[in-house]
Amino acid sequence: MSNNYSKGKVIFVGAGCGDPELLTIKALRHLQNAEIVLTDRLVSPIILEKYVSPKAEIITVGKEAHKENSTPQSSINELLLDYAEQGKNIVRLKGGDISIFSNILSELQTLKTYGIPYELVPGITAALGAAAYTGIPLTARNHSQGVRLLSFYDKPDFEAYDFYDLAQTKDTLVFYMTSEWTWDLLSNLKKAGISQSKRVAVIEQATTPAQKVHIATLRDYKNLPKKFASPSLVMIGSVVELYHDFAWLPNAEESTNYFVPVQKAVRTANIPVRQFS
Repeated sequence: MSNNYSKGKVIFVGAGCGDPELLTIKALRHLQNAEIVLTDRLVSPIILEKYVSPKAEIITVGKEAHKENSTPQSSINELLLDYAEQGKNIVRLKGGDISIFSNILSELQTLKTYGIPYELVPGITAALGAAAYTGIPLTARNHSQGVRLLSFYDKPDFEAYDFYDLAQTKDTLVFYMTSEWTWDLLSNLKKAGISQSKRVAVIEQATTPAQKVHIATLRDYKNLPKKFASPSLVMIGSVVELYHDFAWLPNAEESTNYFVPVQKAVRTANIPVRQFS
């Protein structure tokens, strides 16, 4: 197979973390020039409706924890190659930023292996969006001089962390993909000796009209709801104390899902599937 793709190119674009107006101008330009858009689940439907070229084919390739309809990463890699072989201008649209918990490495490796050109366009990641839309600065004098972005997705992740280190740090901790494991996370930190007075914020669907913020201390975290909407962020640290002083956006009155549940990938073209080892 030839590695000469004179026309096909993949543009990785960060769509931002919910509010469609957080889309960058550069991202907008690429969406308006796209022929194919492969989109994750956590992309505002308004972006897909208003800002993508009406001539573009939109293919949903979303993932959601433990959901049967999640698109395998191998299928996404295949789609990128298939459309590149046709010389298409492809946008790989990812929620938030392209480099934060986005599985971009597998896709980059696939494109590089087959000599397909690509470009990277950053977006606003959920931690930054949540900080702005809750009034909680991630770093602040006399509160925190650093930030750690982490995931707490499944049992193997639990064992990978030094909870004593996390419990003692003065850095702000922000955990992604933690909706189902919030209580496990906080329990581990409590066992590791984290200050009982340290505050935690759970931010559901940050920057969207469905945003809700729940605040507790490590002493009384079990007063938090038992379930949270996806996506949710867990923010831990002294800076969370600033929420009550600087919050400017009220919690949503109703509990709704802003993002469409994960669906199976839809392919409208009759393209042969390539198998990868």
